[in-house]
Amino acid sequence: MSQFVHLHNHSHYSLLDAACRIDDLIDAAVENKMPAVALTDHGVMFGVVEFYKKAEKAGIKPIIGVEAYIVTKGSRFEKSTQPTETGGKRGAYHHIILLAKDEQGYKNLIKLCTIGHVEGFYYKPRIDTEVLRQYREGLVALSACAGGVVSAHLVAGKDDEAYEAAEIYKNIFGDDFYIEIQNHGLEREAIVRSKAPKLAKDLGLKLICSNDIHYLKHEHAIAHNIMLLIPDASSTNTPDYTQLRYQTDQAYFKSTKEMLDLFKDFPEAIASTLEVTEKCNLKLNLKKNYMPNFPIPEEAGVSTLEEYFDKLTRQGFAQRYVEPPQDLQARMEHELGVIKKMGYAGYFLIVADFIAAARRMGVAVGPGRGSAAGSVVSYSLGITNVDPIKYDLLFERFLNPDRVSMPDIDIDFSDTKRDKVIQYVREKYGQDSVSQIITFSTLSSRAVLKDVGRVLGIPLSTIDSITKEIPVEQGKVRPLADALDTIPELKWVKESNDPKIKTLIDASLVLEGMNRGAGMHAAGVVIAPGNISDYVPLYKTPQTEMMTQYNMKDLE
Repeated sequence: MSQFVHLHNHSHYSLLDAACRIDDLIDAAVENKMPAVALTDHGVMFGVVEFYKKAEKAGIKPIIGVEAYIVTKGSRFEKSTQPTETGGKRGAYHHIILLAKDEQGYKNLIKLCTIGHVEGFYYKPRIDTEVLRQYREGLVALSACAGGVVSAHLVAGKDDEAYEAAEIYKNIFGDDFYIEIQNHGLEREAIVRSKAPKLAKDLGLKLICSNDIHYLKHEHAIAHNIMLLIPDASSTNTPDYTQLRYQTDQAYFKSTKEMLDLFKDFPEAIASTLEVTEKCNLKLNLKKNYMPNFPIPEEAGVSTLEEYFDKLTRQGFAQRYVEPPQDLQARMEHELGVIKKMGYAGYFLIVADFIAAARRMGVAVGPGRGSAAGSVVSYSLGITNVDPIKYDLLFERFLNPDRVSMPDIDIDFSDTKRDKVIQYVREKYGQDSVSQIITFSTLSSRAVLKDVGRVLGIPLSTIDSITKEIPVEQGKVRPLADALDTIPELKWVKESNDPKIKTLIDASLVLEGMNRGAGMHAAGVVIAPGNISDYVPLYKTPQTEMMTQYNMKDLE
């Protein structure tokens, strides 16, 4: 077993702040024979489901966490940074690492991340000690980097405030609060390492060490720095990309040996990483479906979803097919049986209801496409308007008891009136139970060349001369490495001795495919059986609508 585990790690889901894919993080842990690895993106849980599934598949224990922003003067609701009488600013925040020990801890992370966005967003999604006390169960807390809840005071020479802060978090978390130390070669971290051991000893706390991972390899420091500069770069503002904003090139995935060498004077801090790993044993059930609660009308005269589903289907079937032959009647009974057995009666009722509502509101609805058009039940309920018998369509392509998966019903609404349907769903199931869904824009080969080129100050005409040669195939832009190897018109780029062109290609190859920004899915909506934040974290900034932090595949 490894003698060290990385517990403070950022992926490209820390948007334009970290240049490390989920796969990279897990592969590095496997390569270094670490039993576990943590994911602690800044204030978000965007990558949690992808991380959990891939770590489990790789035989690595996934430790799910967040590097949260916590208000240390005032509350999360304050939207100003006015100085306080005792120094510092109201509404100002520091960092704290929160890791889920179990399912309760995971649910509390979801709540805290949601509150940070919905209630505390002011430049960053901020929480405060009030909600941290409320949702502390099942969490381990680390005091984070030199800008953390304890270390920031030590760096500022305010040791009394550091002790007070450490007491607060010890009171909240008990033995699950650790004083974190780091060593990226920075002077402020050396101050923390010199003071933290006494503070920890005086307060009966343990030290823990970490490397603040923002990229995979040491040689990726420049590419990462270029990523940090993307939002600020323009044709009139070309920053010096060689001046590292993090003031260090050490924020990479260090081997166990490197970490043992760095912290050889702090054996307890090394051991604490294994202790925390043993505490964190989260198991997520990603197979369980949480179906929304469909309200059965009182006048329906039935008491269960299955009975109501059965009743509406039979009524619709009688309207669609006058004097149906016996084999068609048998097929309808078979479909009803399969759908009820698989537990999807409520699903069909929900879809049929909002399609009927759309038609009542004058919203154009497509006749149905995809495998759902092969269902007599879908046709009977008005979900589709294509007769599967007339066109000899198969139900088994849509639902098959031998291949259990959620029904996939493709629905087309008029673009200009789609919002009416979404609003209807919100009113029907409750504002807190309905949310739109996040999407992530990525740095494709063309996009990354433009962004990196802008940071480097390379003329747009030069960048365009490269990107125009990269083809789009089946809706996807060809990967950069493949384009450079196979397109004759780009041979000059690969062979160029121009240092800026070389940096352009090197950095773009590192950053290609990583997330660039967050947006909202044009038509994706999720409905939960209760408050959405009981199931998944929510994302909101002053510039965005409310949406889930998980993309549609992870939600499913």
